[in-house]
Amino acid sequence: MPWPWPFGSSGSSDKSNLSKKSKEEKDESPPGSPPSWNDLLPKPDPPLQAAKEWTPVFLTAVGSLAVFVFYQSYLKRIPSAGSIQDNYFRRRSLFGKVTSVGDGDGFHLFHTPGGRLAGWGWLRKVPETRSALKGKTIPVRLAGVDAPEGAYFGQPGQPFAQEARAYLSDCILNRRVRAYIHSRDQYNRVVATVYVRGFPFRKDVGLPLLKQGLATTYEAKSGVEWGGMEKVYKAAELKARAKRLGIWSAKPSDFVSPRSYKKEKQGQQQEKQREVEEQTEKSRWWKWF
Repeated sequence: MPWPWPFGSSGSSDKSNLSKKSKEEKDESPPGSPPSWNDLLPKPDPPLQAAKEWTPVFLTAVGSLAVFVFYQSYLKRIPSAGSIQDNYFRRRSLFGKVTSVGDGDGFHLFHTPGGRLAGWGWLRKVPETRSALKGKTIPVRLAGVDAPEGAYFGQPGQPFAQEARAYLSDCILNRRVRAYIHSRDQYNRVVATVYVRGFPFRKDVGLPLLKQGLATTYEAKSGVEWGGMEKVYKAAELKARAKRLGIWSAKPSDFVSPRSYKKEKQGQQQEKQREVEEQTEKSRWWKWF
């Protein structure tokens, strides 16, 4: 009997003969015989076929996630100042309609993200009544600008307070503006640099107040938000002061800045409140006698 040559092709021929025999045995197996374990195991799909089946599912999931993120970031309406996330400040802007003007440097904004492209004005309506707008607007204060204080709580207003409020109303009331938000102040108002559409370019709402002498630049020593307009605002204030426009038309000795006026009135109000509390406490003691 000849011995098999280890370096020849007999090994491969033996493997092919075994595979042929197993195939022949499989073909010759009777019809009623149970299947083998190999036949019961699921056969994997070819890679290309699996990719074709899973690609639509993957693209749908990614597309849905992208739409959700886009909606949350750019189309979701912000109803109030407290709803604004901290990471929005100094990074984002708010587009909306001005529903009311409180004084010469503050107003209320109804956020309309996406503008007309998102259906605002023709598919989605902005409420018009005060009751319908309650709790749905954002109070905004102009950054770097301080207008004269108006009359409130029985206190008289400053000169040119009505003129400043009238200008702001004529400029932005019932119009759409874009507010670049910087921070939230102690009164829960959003401090922002505000622009309104003009021709041919958009217009900074706060700058004309300074040019016409209807406001001063904000006087706080720290924490003032300028929106990159500090030099422009202060230059406009100096020109109005040199021309003696608006609030600068009074004698320098009689001039009281809005910030100083507010501090003075707040001090008087606190003093009155303290007197009322003292009188109440005295009346309680007298009741014991």
